[in-house]
Amino acid sequence: MSDGLEDVVAAHTTLSDVDGGAGRLVIRGRSLDDLAGRMAFEEMVTLMLGGLLPGLPSGTALSAALGAARTALFPIVLRMPLPANLSPVEALRAWTALIPDGEDAGTALTLLAAPAVFTAAAVRRARGLEPIAPNAGLSQAADTLRMLRGDRPSAAEAAALDAYLVTVADHGLNASTFAARVVASTRAGLVSAELAGISALKGPLHGGAPGPVIDMLDAIGEPGDARAWLEAALDRGERLMGFGHRVYRVRDPRADALKAALRRLGADSKRLALAEAVEQAALAILRERKPNRPLDTNVEFYTALLLEALGFPPEAFTCVFAMGRTIGWLAHAQEQIAGGRLIRPQSVYVGPRPMQAA
Repeated sequence: MSDGLEDVVAAHTTLSDVDGGAGRLVIRGRSLDDLAGRMAFEEMVTLMLGGLLPGLPSGTALSAALGAARTALFPIVLRMPLPANLSPVEALRAWTALIPDGEDAGTALTLLAAPAVFTAAAVRRARGLEPIAPNAGLSQAADTLRMLRGDRPSAAEAAALDAYLVTVADHGLNASTFAARVVASTRAGLVSAELAGISALKGPLHGGAPGPVIDMLDAIGEPGDARAWLEAALDRGERLMGFGHRVYRVRDPRADALKAALRRLGADSKRLALAEAVEQAALAILRERKPNRPLDTNVEFYTALLLEALGFPPEAFTCVFAMGRTIGWLAHAQEQIAGGRLIRPQSVYVGPRPMQAA
């Protein structure tokens, strides 16, 4: 047995390869460096789902289909009000659960469009604002930002969101992707697999972690205060958010992809300078205090900065993560369905045994 399934191979896949020792991510035979900042959300859909989902359009037809799907989903947020105490990711999950299940291209297109519509609506609802209807003529990234903020984003802003969505689209058998594959293996349908992915991603040990990076930066405030604040946090037994990864023994390549996207966006230079100072101080302290543990910058650190710069509140970061990762969830679900094998591992019983008769 391996606790946490460490190093256990559970699938053969053509989708992505995470090389933790070299700090390399390969998706469909292409390095992340060749994808992030060079490819839009729609192109990533084609790259990952092409050949796995019969009937899925490509090119301008895919953009049009996603626009139509966003428009068709919008009435859900108008006619299905949710309890006010739901977080954005809980609202995303609740609204997604209303989509009829299926395993066809139409269901996949609806699920690809859903996080854009539901995330924007959930954030605006929390702010006491009316949701904004989709514009089917825009790209997924541009329309997401428009529905969120109420104004049409610049090309640079849409490109920055595309870079993020592409960067997080797939990452091996992470917790949410494995959850999606398990559900898909039962033939429950793509919506059910998506809901499993969202539920796993919600956890603070997985996709629910980027938000606290903002809390950390706000608490530190000035670059010169970084080391003292970080050391005090470690003295209290707290984790430094945005550092360390289950798989990577070196720097997470996604961190560099998102930092590059921030620079292309022209984000607030003072905020970026603070983040860089915090990053440098954290890495130095971690090397001093935990010299035998490979703790480097992970995807969460610059995710927080990029999504903040685009106008997303921290409580919605997990929803935006789901927007990108849905591509991977659907691809893995289709790959699992094609294999046709129900995932059913064994467990080792370590509880008490019944008493034997004398």
